[in-house]
Amino acid sequence: METLDRYDLAILSELQNDGRLSNAELATRVGLSAAPCWRRVKALEESGFITGYRAEINRHKIGLGVLAFVRLDANRNSGDVLQALEDAIRLIPEVISCHYISGTGTFELQVVSRDLNSFSQFAREVLINLPNVKDLHTSFSLGEVKASSALPLSQLQAPPTGATMKGRP
Repeated sequence: METLDRYDLAILSELQNDGRLSNAELATRVGLSAAPCWRRVKALEESGFITGYRAEINRHKIGLGVLAFVRLDANRNSGDVLQALEDAIRLIPEVISCHYISGTGTFELQVVSRDLNSFSQFAREVLINLPNVKDLHTSFSLGEVKASSALPLSQLQAPPTGATMKGRP
């Protein structure tokens, strides 16, 4: 399944908004009967468009009041050394996101912690002691403007027949 039609896009959109929808409710929302809807969801899962379902937990409610953005600089950027660092980062539950980045630094991490003291201890005892780490640069979130894991789907929709881009024929 490489081409998505309007039903597939509607299914993806609805499930991004509420992954707990029953198949019956999902089918109603996208305009299909239950069996074809279920088959489409299974096909979207099998082809890798849907990679999982999870609950979004309010980090403040569970006592994780600090969100830090940590730019981690590696001593060397060779394959085997970076692989060891990547493997170590994957094992740390406080690191909720890690990206290999361009520009200054090697990795950009999102790290959660109870408070500043806990983060400071974590940085000194865990992050700086990861294999091949040269330096850490940390910024702290002062408030979330938008935090969403929902992906935009509009680029997957084909423009209507005869439609033109603004300013173009």
